[in-house]
Amino acid sequence: MLPRNYLLGRSIIRFMSTLPKMQRSQKEWRAVLSPEQFAVLREKGTERAGTGEYNHFSKTGVYDCAACGQPLYKSETKFDSGCGWPAFYAAIPGAIATTTDRSYGMERTEISCANCGGHIGHIFKGEGFQTPTDERHCVNSISLKFEE
Repeated sequence: MLPRNYLLGRSIIRFMSTLPKMQRSQKEWRAVLSPEQFAVLREKGTERAGTGEYNHFSKTGVYDCAACGQPLYKSETKFDSGCGWPAFYAAIPGAIATTTDRSYGMERTEISCANCGGHIGHIFKGEGFQTPTDERHCVNSISLKFEE
């Protein structure tokens, strides 16, 4: 169990009661993920804006973690933010973990899969989108796998 606020490098883990449930070594992750997926999910990279397969995708279903299959987002919460990445206003309850990311001289909320710890993207609040939460979960397509 981690305390409510636990300093981890430049990030503070908040409201996360346990470490990710699925634990694998970097070698094991490299064996099951493509190099591009590994760079984003395990090394906290970002795919280039406008290049992800789910950016302008609108089928009905669920978006799972590409690493472990954990359901993360329902299509009903996806919206077009114009940012170049898939955007959602809410995750499936309990599916994501958040940390404060203070990299690149700014503070933002990082999101990761609560099951495997894979990096998904970031949450931005108060941008004025007409969504129920006034949040934009800016997600890397490569971190997701869509299921109808």
